[in-house]
Amino acid sequence: MPVNFAISGAEDHADKQFRVVAAVEFAGMTKHLVIASDAAATSTTADGTIEMRLTAIHFGATRTNLFEFRPLRGGDVPEFSAGSHVDVYLPNGTIRQYSIASGVADRARYLLGVKREEKGRGGSRCMHDELRVGQIVTLGLPRNNFPLIEDAALSIFIAGGIGITPIKCMIDRLQGLGRAWRLHYAVRARDEAVFAAEFQDAGDRAHLHVDTECNGSVIDVAAIVAAAPADAQLYCCGPAPMLEAFEQACADRPKHHVHLERFSAPDVTAATGGAYTVELARSKRTITVAAGQSLIQALQAAGLKIKTSCEQGICGTCETRVLSGTPDHRDMILSDDEKAANDTMMVCCSGSLGATLVLDL
Repeated sequence: MPVNFAISGAEDHADKQFRVVAAVEFAGMTKHLVIASDAAATSTTADGTIEMRLTAIHFGATRTNLFEFRPLRGGDVPEFSAGSHVDVYLPNGTIRQYSIASGVADRARYLLGVKREEKGRGGSRCMHDELRVGQIVTLGLPRNNFPLIEDAALSIFIAGGIGITPIKCMIDRLQGLGRAWRLHYAVRARDEAVFAAEFQDAGDRAHLHVDTECNGSVIDVAAIVAAAPADAQLYCCGPAPMLEAFEQACADRPKHHVHLERFSAPDVTAATGGAYTVELARSKRTITVAAGQSLIQALQAAGLKIKTSCEQGICGTCETRVLSGTPDHRDMILSDDEKAANDTMMVCCSGSLGATLVLDL
């Protein structure tokens, strides 16, 4: 049967409390480094990145570590909203996005939860195997593709596995605002539940579903959605099957009441449909995208340095302003209204429906 657990009040999520939990419960598996602060300000570079120091690696759960980053010279981290993520520029040359789990009131650090995925694209393996406490790492400024509606009468969260990381930050925020929330957290096995030590005293507001303790049955997303009040804001972050069930269950609900964040795109391929021309307004260049070639391939072949990461249209790293033309949108970030407006596009996966596309590059 599902087991109830809870998230303590906002005062229990302070940095000191989190460190005590990690140090006591996972003794021998938590690494710390104290960095002296010699300045109160945090500066960013012209390209919107910031150098930060990895000051601690905590054991979060089986195959999941929590990485704590703090500014090199002390001071506050750049401001962020609940649900935000940051780009992490990894030693292997890749860029990956990880959600911020620490609360928005905790401006001393970013806490990122990363589950090691053996069959992934290598980002999580690099985080686990190559990063060391004390190392300086470049991070991008926070972006939010999964924003929290802070004034909702009720917020209902469905999290699967490592999908709890942005949702933890959201619940911390609602706790601080005194807003109502409910959490349904599903894991395959109990030892995979991240932040379990902090989930106490919430009564029936929070429920943990462990597949192996329910005869292998997965959480009933449809039942959760069906029981939700009509005015509730619904959020889901987790693996693809959970998100698919969530979207199906929410099909009849208003779109502005349904929010999700993906780990990967569901079988979306880059637009490679027909030849077209791309005009780069700022560079004053014209590039031809050949049939069978993606837009990002053509841009990179022409020598443009376009910042990309997921290459699936789910992170927003490559979002580019459209000045003219009609994009063939293939991303999973922009809403239907935003796609119809054609103001921006994700150049990693999208293309053009017309003969000419003009971009602010």
